[in-house]
Amino acid sequence: MEEYIEEALQQGYIRPSISPAASSFFFVAKKDGGLQSCIDYRALNNITVKYRYPLPLVPAALEQLRRAHIFSKLDLRSAYNLIRIHEGDEWKTAFVTPTGHYEYLVMPYGLVNAPSVFQGYMNEVFRECLHRYVLVYIDDILVYSRNEAEHRQHVSEVLRRLREHHLFLKAEKCTFHQSSIQFLGYDISPKGIQMDERKVDAIKSWPILTSVKELQRFLGFSNFYRRFIHNYSAITSPLTDLLKGRPKSLSWTPEANLAMRTLQQAFTSAPLLVHPDPEKPFVIEVDASTSGVGAVLSQQQGTPPRLHPCAFFSKKLSSAEQNYDIRNRELLAIKLALEEWRHWLEGALHPFVVLTDHRNLEYLRETKQLNPRQARWALFFTRFNFTISYRPGTKNTKADALSHLHAPSELPDKPESILPPELIVSPIQWSLDEDIAAASVSDPGDPFLILHFQ
Repeated sequence: MEEYIEEALQQGYIRPSISPAASSFFFVAKKDGGLQSCIDYRALNNITVKYRYPLPLVPAALEQLRRAHIFSKLDLRSAYNLIRIHEGDEWKTAFVTPTGHYEYLVMPYGLVNAPSVFQGYMNEVFRECLHRYVLVYIDDILVYSRNEAEHRQHVSEVLRRLREHHLFLKAEKCTFHQSSIQFLGYDISPKGIQMDERKVDAIKSWPILTSVKELQRFLGFSNFYRRFIHNYSAITSPLTDLLKGRPKSLSWTPEANLAMRTLQQAFTSAPLLVHPDPEKPFVIEVDASTSGVGAVLSQQQGTPPRLHPCAFFSKKLSSAEQNYDIRNRELLAIKLALEEWRHWLEGALHPFVVLTDHRNLEYLRETKQLNPRQARWALFFTRFNFTISYRPGTKNTKADALSHLHAPSELPDKPESILPPELIVSPIQWSLDEDIAAASVSDPGDPFLILHFQ
């Protein structure tokens, strides 16, 4: 601590303070074995006016990499300390140590507005490069290019801008000219995006949970990769149920133990998500069960071309939506899928295909009789250029599995009648029916012919 204070005083980062406020000061361990200064600014953050500058959405930002084949990753040194505290506000950052009372002249770590302020600054530095060959997330910079010659030019331009603005890199954490790279917890390559293997190993070897805090930490860690797990919400449902009512102690159940093991297994078999290519047609597979809907967004990619998943989702239906008939549930599945991937599908270069196992939806656009709900959805569908194609449920396995994640565990023993019982006055029964039923039991006939007839 004394070394840090002395060095910070020499650098001009801090100065002695007579501020009436003070926050506690301590160190936390870093991944590289060093120590990171940390100040408890919670009281200050509670009364700070928030700076609403948006941070990039990582999944959306990674969609820019669909044509990249070579990558470089840069990490800034002491990034936040490069921003000057507004003159006159230094006293608010005061902190106390056993050797004295000090305040920051530059932006320290721990302030609620520090990430958004620095993100805005970095966006200004690389404004002409963003969304072309540079991706910036606070102090992490990814440079991506289509070939090596182009990449050298891009890296040189990025380094020039950093030097011009007196931004310095941490050399030991920078990686240059790689065909695959780890960035923001993902393994990125020209083929697509996968989870970081180190994070997967951490999930697989996670110790037994003994407290509510440990469960929250586990769910928070695994939630980062939920877009890779097909049935994440359904799998973790027994775990999240343990947090209802904000319990003070953890009541572990066999269902929760099974859910955790299932989730750990799902992490080991998560698929590779390919980069969506807007110049190629999309395929959407949808399905609806009695209480859930599912969809998969795919594209034909590779040599030879094969259908690869780009994204997927599943949703549990509300109590009102569960009362929809099968046609309306299938329509709802299409509507939710188009809303989920609207940024790819609306105005797409090629018409896309929606695959469903409900044949009647093929005639959606030709039908003349729509109820008010269907009319609203039909108006929304006009914004997209697509066709609906029938695929039997036995071949619609991916979306079917997603939709049935939320299906009830018990099915009725007998099939329900289409007509309500009060409309049946006197059903006709023929004696011949009983003779046929008895003959079928004693002589079922040729199994091949029966199967072929069905």
